[in-house]
Amino acid sequence: QVQLVVPMSVVFCPGSVPGDLPRPLPFRDVQEMEISVNLRTSVTARYEMRYRRATGQEEAALAAPTAPEADAALHPLQDTTLGSLTMYVVPETSFLLPQGINVYVGKHRSALVRAGGSLAALQARLREVAQLMSFTAASIAAALSDRVPDGRLGPDARRNLKSSLGYEITFSLLNPDPKSHTVDWDIEGAVNRYVKPVLDKLSLVANFSVDSQILYYAVLGVTPRYDKESSSFLLSAHSLPHVINPVEARLGSSAASLYPVLNFLLYVPERSHSPLYIQDKDGAPVSTNAFHSPRWGGIMVYNVEAPASPHASLPLQVDVDMARVMEVFLAQLRLLFGLSREEVPPKFLLEGPGNEGLADWELDHLLWAHTVENIATVSTTLTSLAQLLDKIGNIVIKDDVASEVYRAVASVQSAVTELSLGHLHAAFQASKEAVTSSERAFFDPSLLHLLYFPDDQKFAIYIPLFLPMAVPILLSLAKIVRETRLRKKEPTKMD
Repeated sequence: QVQLVVPMSVVFCPGSVPGDLPRPLPFRDVQEMEISVNLRTSVTARYEMRYRRATGQEEAALAAPTAPEADAALHPLQDTTLGSLTMYVVPETSFLLPQGINVYVGKHRSALVRAGGSLAALQARLREVAQLMSFTAASIAAALSDRVPDGRLGPDARRNLKSSLGYEITFSLLNPDPKSHTVDWDIEGAVNRYVKPVLDKLSLVANFSVDSQILYYAVLGVTPRYDKESSSFLLSAHSLPHVINPVEARLGSSAASLYPVLNFLLYVPERSHSPLYIQDKDGAPVSTNAFHSPRWGGIMVYNVEAPASPHASLPLQVDVDMARVMEVFLAQLRLLFGLSREEVPPKFLLEGPGNEGLADWELDHLLWAHTVENIATVSTTLTSLAQLLDKIGNIVIKDDVASEVYRAVASVQSAVTELSLGHLHAAFQASKEAVTSSERAFFDPSLLHLLYFPDDQKFAIYIPLFLPMAVPILLSLAKIVRETRLRKKEPTKMD
């Protein structure tokens, strides 16, 4: 049984304190929510709220003219511990929040919440904000998707990447027609400028490696349909799944990889199929001219403008606009990690993550989900290992394998304990150590199932070998016994 504890500070600004508080400020309150996964597993979400008044420094920061400025000024005054949240309750008449907006969520681990009149209304609003910034029942169910019955999972539950100790990101430029196009892309500069800030922040979650390649004469494998009205070629939504397999055969990056590989492909259409546009399910053109595949990556089609003169010399020089391309790829990367901002509650305003590409609370959102998933993975791995050992009675357990199992059990118990104390970072690190130890034990070469045979298989193997030798030996023994008996029956001669 896992208990997720979220430490929360609720800070009241002057004029925002509800009149029906149960006791004078400061005081503590606890709210719990049960997340049922299956008949045997449930996760308890526990929000430990500490109510207090704003300090003089916080009041000065909240006097800023706009919410983003107030968020920036409040950041140095907050508790920056991973997993902790700070809610600033502002009066209902406050001009800090735009008209019609009740909640502003900043880049860090804080939010501005408009007072709801009564304490019950405020607590309902705070619970919504806390779930958005930490975890929801849907995000925990997605993390434990292997244990949740299929009927209860949402359509996007298995879209997110599984938790891993590392990921490999590969950017590929596909040029199927090098005779017509010479394509230049500054991938190194674009990775340093756009991707590196995001990966630096995600380095807490996992290790990342980035590489790039250019593939010539690599086609999509699907023939686009020509549209006379627009004088362009179209790829419909139902044909997109057939694009990936032919392309993946050329990539060759996942064959030798220990970790999941995220593929981001930039496809420059051949001259005979230009311009090429992607259609959605309704037949409308996709604005980004790109699509993503769950747990795999994304593909973007980059059209080249036709030369003004029909007699222009080939190949044409093409310089890729990396800002436009990376904007699409980073959005797809966020989708793969389950950080989509599509489902925002009404009257909520979320600040953009800026150059870092990831808000602090979004990082916490990932850590909560991955910690729970790691604990479930270790539980499954050790259970499978125990079942294997029960099945094979004569299996030999080496000391180093036993120590890995003990370490995995101790680490996963430590992770559960740290979660119940609200220490997200320590819990995540312990869950990573538990995954590493359990995988080492499970995949140890000495525990290979095929090294050990059941007794009936041993008899089946050895009887054909020893039976031909055993027949003459048994016949000789029978002859000796028979001769001995005959000798005993013969009367003894008397002189």
